[in-house]
Amino acid sequence: MDFEQLRTFLEVSRLKSFSRAAQKLLRTQPAISAQIRSLEQEIGARLFDREGGKVTFTAAGRLFEPFAEHCLECQSHIHLAIAELERSPRGELSISANEATHLYVLPPVFAQFKMQYSRVILSIVRSERLRTLEAVLNREVDFGVVSLPVRDSRLAVEPIHRDDLALVVPPGHPFASRTTVRLQDMARTPLLLPSHGRRREQLNELFRTHELSPRVAMEVESSELLKRYILAGLGVGLLPRTNITEEERIGTLKAIPLEGVRLARDLALVYRKDKQISRAGQAFLEIASQAGKSK
Repeated sequence: MDFEQLRTFLEVSRLKSFSRAAQKLLRTQPAISAQIRSLEQEIGARLFDREGGKVTFTAAGRLFEPFAEHCLECQSHIHLAIAELERSPRGELSISANEATHLYVLPPVFAQFKMQYSRVILSIVRSERLRTLEAVLNREVDFGVVSLPVRDSRLAVEPIHRDDLALVVPPGHPFASRTTVRLQDMARTPLLLPSHGRRREQLNELFRTHELSPRVAMEVESSELLKRYILAGLGVGLLPRTNITEEERIGTLKAIPLEGVRLARDLALVYRKDKQISRAGQAFLEIASQAGKSK
């Protein structure tokens, strides 16, 4: 039995497919099947049922899974312990967040970290909120950055950033001359909304609370697209102030507060509570946390 067999076993169990596990591990499906057969022969029991095109655990496979996870964690701890013999943190950290967070929130955090810990490789993963949470829970990434609240008890949550949402309009829009805009007026103008996610939930709740039916012009997949469509004059929308700092500076967009309404956006760094964090990870956590406290 070796670590590669255990890694293959866990990948098949996670994906419930030999072919997808082969793609993930960059191997052929026969090679994956051979590893599982060899592992089953050594254990003396079948680990998966492969009937009807489905891959499911046998009783032995279900029993074996936590032991396989523990063995791979021990292997990871060995590598970490040896790496920690060096005074300076090294290795690789993976951080998942959505596109806007990577573009407008994390660059100064990454820059400060790399200035202090140049030997650590930062692997950047672009994913939406639910996929980021899933990746952290599945140990696919070390950290995620997502909007609050996060209610999963398996995750540690460290707030790192707060800003406000504002109504964003092009300079020629009738709202551009106002200092504030009433929510009722915003609801009557062509509105660009995110198609899903935490911010859409927040806006839906806002409209329900005030018994308003917004005039939705378009639903878009990302904050960056929403900003581009506002620039093109296709409507107005709500965006974090951080996302439009440059456009406000050069005058291509204007952010206007909503009258009597404050919509805050809180971002947090999340990671598994049961995960042993390397020195590099601890350093990144500290820098990100300090960045949030300094705002």
